[in-house]
Amino acid sequence: MLYSIFAYDVENSLPLRATARPEHIARLQEMEASGRLILAGPNPAIDSNDPGEAGFSGSLIVAEFESLEAAKAWADADPYVAAGVYDHVDVKPFKMVLPK
Repeated sequence: MLYSIFAYDVENSLPLRATARPEHIARLQEMEASGRLILAGPNPAIDSNDPGEAGFSGSLIVAEFESLEAAKAWADADPYVAAGVYDHVDVKPFKMVLPK
């Protein structure tokens, strides 16, 4: 089943993101290689693809997991969590309707 992972950044998270980004991206690339990743990306803090120093307000990941518990465990082990980037993370079942 698919699950959405909504992560909400702490204020001024950009320096924290920079320290943990390589490990964070590596985990996503592993998931992509296994065919389980639907989409992943950050939410710019301003209306721009390149927010510069404004940074990001959070992230969204949609991926396939065996269960809600597995999705939560994966999200809890994210390097951004360990680095203090995220204030909190919401994991929910997700039903993809479009595109088909």
